[in-house]
Amino acid sequence: MPQIRETEEFLVYPLLRDQGNSAYVRDTGRLHGGMLEWGYYEDKHPRLVDAEDIGNPEKTQTSPSMRHLNLEEIAEPLEKAYKTTPILNELGWDERSSFNGLLSVTADAGSLIGESPEVRGFWLCEAVWVKDGPGCARLCAEEMVTGKTQVDMHSFDISRFYPAQKDKEFVKSRAYENAQTIYTPAVHPREPYISQRQLFISPFFEREKELGGYFNNEVGGWERALAYDVNKSRLASYISKVPLRENEWDRRHVPYEIANAEHLAMSEKAGMINLSHFAIMDIEGPDSEKLLEYLSVAKVGGDTEIGRIIYTNFLTEDGGVHADLTISRLKRDKYRVVTGGADGNRDWVTIRNHRDDLGLNANISIRTHDIATLGLWGPKAVEALGNFIDPNQISIKNFPFVTAKPLTLNLKNRRKIDVWAARISYVGESGWEIYLKNDSEDGLALYDSLLEVGVVPVGIETYANSRRLEKSFRLQGADLETEYNACESAVERLQVKPAEFHGKAAHLQHRREEPSAILCTMTLDNSSPGGNPSRYPVGISPIIDADTQMVPVDSKGRRSYSTSTSYCPSIEKHVVMGYLPKEIACKGKALFLEYFNDNGDGVYPMTVQIVGKGSLYDPSNSSVRK
Repeated sequence: MPQIRETEEFLVYPLLRDQGNSAYVRDTGRLHGGMLEWGYYEDKHPRLVDAEDIGNPEKTQTSPSMRHLNLEEIAEPLEKAYKTTPILNELGWDERSSFNGLLSVTADAGSLIGESPEVRGFWLCEAVWVKDGPGCARLCAEEMVTGKTQVDMHSFDISRFYPAQKDKEFVKSRAYENAQTIYTPAVHPREPYISQRQLFISPFFEREKELGGYFNNEVGGWERALAYDVNKSRLASYISKVPLRENEWDRRHVPYEIANAEHLAMSEKAGMINLSHFAIMDIEGPDSEKLLEYLSVAKVGGDTEIGRIIYTNFLTEDGGVHADLTISRLKRDKYRVVTGGADGNRDWVTIRNHRDDLGLNANISIRTHDIATLGLWGPKAVEALGNFIDPNQISIKNFPFVTAKPLTLNLKNRRKIDVWAARISYVGESGWEIYLKNDSEDGLALYDSLLEVGVVPVGIETYANSRRLEKSFRLQGADLETEYNACESAVERLQVKPAEFHGKAAHLQHRREEPSAILCTMTLDNSSPGGNPSRYPVGISPIIDADTQMVPVDSKGRRSYSTSTSYCPSIEKHVVMGYLPKEIACKGKALFLEYFNDNGDGVYPMTVQIVGKGSLYDPSNSSVRK
């Protein structure tokens, strides 16, 4: 820029990021002597500094946190840098001006923004990098002043961490792992953490290990098996029906062939899934109905019957989707809230803060660690559970959909256990979420009893991805975000309840206007364009309009990308969900998904199948069952 050429800030060289070497080179500008600064991120053995040990950089650069380096410590990456940036050879190494700088690292590598869950009125903002500082500061200011932010905050929200995840040793161990990937060119979207594992385990855990559970996944500290190795032989006939992923990246960390076989087996038999990571809260007191009625889009109080399960969302003030959960009425003044493990603490903070701010009398009891959960679904689920209880008690007539009630199961060896069963499904098959005391004896007795009558152990990969996507079920934090309102997400209800609820005014306005974008479900037309080996996208990828060859942008400036994606074996298609601008959100619309498009061959044609609400899979229709 000509206007700054003669100023002290003028830079001769652009900033260079050398991702392959975890390094960068920048021009310090005339203000700092016109030097070239080379920086390196330690990707093997990063040195961590506790916050209380950070020295004052204005007083010294040799404090415990900003000490001088010696050449031996960075010899290997500096040698690589000489090849990438030859001018460094001429400038040479100056130990006097070298120092170990600071970078802020968190337990999950995300920023920390928001009001402290422990101390109301105390706000925090941590941005990780300098480049993120202005944006994070703005988000924090927006939330402080208006109570809402321009972009979704779930991955930044400081309330996302459970108490156990704020333990000093937990934070330090995870920060050490994250520090090694900060400048890594490509971190796999399914990359598991190594440290601080088995923080919480279910009563089924020992049996799951014996069955060869692939525990490459945890949420909220809870271990979750993606699939079970024992099914490699038990379900061989189903494995023969699913595709083999030839590309290592597409199958890394997840045994997809086994998971897909479990998916198919559950469609023909009965499958059980460990859901003990669910966050569970019982809310009781004279104002419990008033509190939950105000937060929920759906009606949960009034003449709602005891035992009724209500699926609902919480909205932000401007109508964005903030939470996605179920609320069951246990008594006239007692409710049970069940939400996802990733969102549990955040949802608890939301409920607690509204209770306190509204001055309501309602006790919130966290039951997550008291109660274990086992999902049982499939066309033979009633038959399987009927081995341990009078089948009439659990028939669809006596136990209809979206209801819950206590049951007593008579298991093997005359063992009786009391459970609370909820007839609801996130997998498109009929069955129950079975809640029981988090006790290893009861848990193993139930798990083993179901194994003995032929129930298939099914991993969380089927539950969280392939099964739900066949039904176009949404996931909070992926398909549901505060940036999109309930109408754009297609989770709006047929009618708006008369009672006031948080975000109602904005929601009513959204129902009167055309949405700027709408959530759509698409399928890949061809997973191997140009005759290349088939690919199975994982993670987030750009969506491209086939007509314009550009990424669609809606009237609010939001770009289209895949919010969820998975191969779905029941329909034999790779399914993609994502938001499209209203003008192109129509069934049959041709699009592309860009995935590893290094040589022009990573663009995969796909077609819109569902706009808004709908389902790709109907378990009652034999024509879609393989």
